[in-house]
Amino acid sequence: MRMVFCFGLLLTTGWFCSFAEGAMPQASPATCQTRVSIVDGKWYINGEVTYPGTKAAGLLMNVRMVNATFEDRRRPEFGVEANTAAFMAGIPDYAAHGVRAFTLCLQGGMPGYEGAVNSAFAPDGSLRQDYLQRIRRVIEACDRQGVVVILGCYYQRQSGILKDENAVRTGLANVVKWIRDSALTNVVLETANEYPHKGFVHGVLRSPEGQADLLRLAKQTWPQLLVSASGYGDGKLHSPVAEASDFLLIHFNGTPVEEIPVRIAALRKFGKPIVCNEDDKTGRTAARAAEICVENGASWGLMLNQLNQYVPFTFHGAADDPVVYARLQELTMPPDGAIQHQRRSQE
Repeated sequence: MRMVFCFGLLLTTGWFCSFAEGAMPQASPATCQTRVSIVDGKWYINGEVTYPGTKAAGLLMNVRMVNATFEDRRRPEFGVEANTAAFMAGIPDYAAHGVRAFTLCLQGGMPGYEGAVNSAFAPDGSLRQDYLQRIRRVIEACDRQGVVVILGCYYQRQSGILKDENAVRTGLANVVKWIRDSALTNVVLETANEYPHKGFVHGVLRSPEGQADLLRLAKQTWPQLLVSASGYGDGKLHSPVAEASDFLLIHFNGTPVEEIPVRIAALRKFGKPIVCNEDDKTGRTAARAAEICVENGASWGLMLNQLNQYVPFTFHGAADDPVVYARLQELTMPPDGAIQHQRRSQE
């Protein structure tokens, strides 16, 4: 009788049905303090334009930290949790120097060696819960500091984990639903990193038309989510991708500083916010690139691959590159210091 009662209770609550279908128990929705939006081509956080009173007003200065949640299933000795904790500890310092977004990725990035297995996706496009939990901890830590996450889905070196194009589409839809159902309001989506890259196994990821279809799929799954896909380091995007995006993600790795204004000007015709979320310049050259982007109305993003992306990963806040972070702080803080970033203490 006790077994019958328990079985009936499971049916009544609906839990048994979910279990029978193989569904994983879902985490409760987050209580986010940070909400990102775009208004009239400018970035807003919690209803206020970013960096008010500065030349960077309405922009989203950012840093690529795609291996902050890194794992390599071929190297179980790697300290996955310690690596993520080290990054999370540095978030307040990055934020204090003007960073308002980090790029994370569900398939990470190049760790400095080939052959890593690092993916939140199973071959059929389903999502691995342990990876999502780690990503979510970082997203929530960013939320407490008023920082946005540019969450990438697919990375060229890991794309072959997905068995076919249907799995790619399924995986993307699953990510969008997870963001929606988790109420992560400080997240915007990058469907693929450098989508034209020949390393992508599936044509739907590397062709402009296929990538535009994926962007439309993401919007159909949850229209409120802001979406984009990043191009190569030449600062260019194909028209189908730009037209299907809510904002334009570009890379400036291979773009000389003096050519940045031309690249930005070529994208203005689309009438959308322009965000560089990867530039591997360092020191004074990177600081100048950040200046030029701000002067031309585009957001700029730093990638310190030798420190933040290649093993052993290190995250020391502004000490990663003092010249660059000092300039970011100057560009994003009012001269009189009247408006300060409202940093939130952890509960």
